[in-house]
Amino acid sequence: MAGPFAPAGYRTLRDEHGRTIVALTGQWTLRGIDGRADALVGNLRRLVHGHDKVVWDCREVQGLDNVGALILWRLHGFACDAMIGLRPEHAALCERWSRREAPPESARGPGVRPLAALSSLEHALRSHMLDFTALVGQIVLDGGQLMRRPDRIPWKDISASIYEAGVRALGITALVGALVGIVMSYLSSLELRTFGAPSYIVNVLGLSIMRELGPLLAAILVAGRSGSAIAAEFGVMRLTEELDALSAMGVSWSMRLVLPNVVALAVVLPLLVIWTDAIALLGGMVAAHITLGIGILEFIHAIPGAVPVVNLMLGIMKGSVFGVVIALIACHFGLRIEPNTRSLGVETTNAVVTGISAVIFVDAVFAIGFRGIGLP
Repeated sequence: MAGPFAPAGYRTLRDEHGRTIVALTGQWTLRGIDGRADALVGNLRRLVHGHDKVVWDCREVQGLDNVGALILWRLHGFACDAMIGLRPEHAALCERWSRREAPPESARGPGVRPLAALSSLEHALRSHMLDFTALVGQIVLDGGQLMRRPDRIPWKDISASIYEAGVRALGITALVGALVGIVMSYLSSLELRTFGAPSYIVNVLGLSIMRELGPLLAAILVAGRSGSAIAAEFGVMRLTEELDALSAMGVSWSMRLVLPNVVALAVVLPLLVIWTDAIALLGGMVAAHITLGIGILEFIHAIPGAVPVVNLMLGIMKGSVFGVVIALIACHFGLRIEPNTRSLGVETTNAVVTGISAVIFVDAVFAIGFRGIGLP
């Protein structure tokens, strides 16, 4: 199968004559560069600084448009004798740019940069949407293929992902859940005691934790912990060219890498939601016993009558959806990492921030869509 969309990138080599070879890879187009023109020019200039003999290898360039041609022109003025493997259509584009002169700084209008920033944002959003849609489509195709051939399901990869994302997250989810339950119980008890309704602490804690806080806490912790790990893993594989090696060997990187993470988080996050709910309620019980004198057994017996079980089922369902969203976003940003350390850090951060934001957005959609279910 064809490899993933490759953004504009490069790598450096040395030949037997001591020349520095800069091998350009991927799409040197507006979409492939995606607002990184200044960063690419700066990195490449520092890379070739002090080297008299520099050869630009263009054999792995998948596409070139005016944006990519302009960047190459800014780098070395199109020393065409120092460029190898340039396609005829790309050479014609480079030749056209080589006859141009850059306008002086004073001739550039003040409205150029805001317009360029707006255009860059629009193209970045379009690029993300196209790549994310392609990733989801590939997962659907892989799922259909595995349903026809169950013997090809990567059980080992799925189980390893379940262990990493689930078992190893039990500690942090229990700690955060217990602390949140204690804090909520303590603060709620102060107000309920004022109104003479301490027994309603069961309703407040049970409904808020089972319906909202439990799924949300578990999802945010998994997005920060497992989401960053997945994105960083894909980034390292991009740096070491393991993804290209898998494609060259005919191995589906989506089936071996993306699908196991999606399935694992879809399975493990509902279980973590139940675990977080239980620990948070336990912490709330202890705090309620200390502040209001409500017995632990009394609290436990009052929960089924105070909180409809549909709230627990809704929280579990949200956990499964959260898991799929987190895994897809982490894989999406991981596949966009370029072969350099700066991109690894930036895209890993983007994966975590976007994952948490998406979880909160999906939770809001659930809150609006199921507002008439499980509430008094």
